Amino acid sequence: MLNAKFFEDLSAKLSSAANSGPAKDIEKNMRALLTQGFAKLDLVTREEFDVQTQVLTRTREKLTALEARVAELEAQRNKTAS
Repeated sequence: MLNAKFFEDLSAKLSSAANSGPAKDIEKNMRALLTQGFAKLDLVTREEFDVQTQVLTRTREKLTALEARVAELEAQRNKTAS
């Protein structure tokens, strides 16, 4: 996912940007470089993360309910089998 070439390219671009002009240009270039670098990474937005957290919570609740139901059915089966 992350490799040395990516960081070398980023470092070279940042150095180039730092040597080329005033602070506004540097900030603009750094933002563009970081945006480009982040686009290459496998990241999710906070909103996507929160949605998946909610999905996981609901899934865990359903799993707990299903485990309880299975245990109840097994107990009923064991009573009738005895």
